Amino acid sequence: MEYRKLGRTGLKVSELCLGTMTFRWTATEEQSYRVLDRAWAAGINFIDTADVYSRWAPGNPGGVAERIIGQWLRSRPREQIVIATKVRGQMWDGPNGEGLSRQHIMRAVEDSLRRLNTEYIDLYQTHAPDWDTPLDETLRALDDLVRDGKVRYIGASNHAAWLLTKALWTSDRHNLARYDSIQPHYHLLNRREVEPDLAALCLDQGIGMIPYSPLAGGFLTGKYTRDHVPENSRGTTSVGVQRWMTEQNFQLLDELRAMGQARGKTLAQMALGWLLTQPFVTAPIVGANTVEQLEESLGAVGLRLSEEEMGRLDELTGVDRNWFRR
Repeated sequence: MEYRKLGRTGLKVSELCLGTMTFRWTATEEQSYRVLDRAWAAGINFIDTADVYSRWAPGNPGGVAERIIGQWLRSRPREQIVIATKVRGQMWDGPNGEGLSRQHIMRAVEDSLRRLNTEYIDLYQTHAPDWDTPLDETLRALDDLVRDGKVRYIGASNHAAWLLTKALWTSDRHNLARYDSIQPHYHLLNRREVEPDLAALCLDQGIGMIPYSPLAGGFLTGKYTRDHVPENSRGTTSVGVQRWMTEQNFQLLDELRAMGQARGKTLAQMALGWLLTQPFVTAPIVGANTVEQLEESLGAVGLRLSEEEMGRLDELTGVDRNWFRR
């Protein structure tokens, strides 16, 4: 396992980050513990979650993924594990039960610390913008948490380049803790959401990028074909997955599959390898319902694509990767 610095910080994280959105949603609690055990044994020291996971699932009040991680941490060396969680979602009733106000953040962090069974959170991330709260109010609250030792680093998720730039400027102007990471929706089929603006900002300002949904909801695993969509899969219900099912994208899968066969790698591993080759990506977030699914992702560890392979994928996706060399 390779370990990389998170942006310009001295914090070192594994090149794959374990995502936990599936815990007690599509993965049982027992499966979740097994996935955590295997990830740790494989050298993954970076675990991403959110307080709201998975509040949308029947019978899940939210905070369940954090609680599972907290139970697992009881028998693990806390100082060797980087825990990242997020704040923003609706976690209790009332108008202040969600958002990035000081009031919501200060209660939410205490709840997360208790569920995670820890005295500090390594990376505390704002899950999405809150247009009702001034940015400086959010950043001052996060800065207080860093100064109090409850949070080590702060990051953002789902922030556009202009908003992340504004946040960095606000932190600099007021001498506040700054966002050191960004978590965008980024994969081989969704490049324009990140490239070039957000990616260029990360390179210029030393922001670590930890992309979520690196396999496009399963489309980049190859389980969906032109003629077959598995029953009970997200491809039958999710508009987010269905939008990738175009002839152009199936042609890309064909090319990626051929590249992988030449290397002895699967489609999923090649898609992760593409991310790991990008100079602005720190660690893709990989989720897993089972140990077997995690094993496939682990097959991407150390994988880097050649310039020729990257160039061919540029052609197929219609994005010129050479922007960052200009």
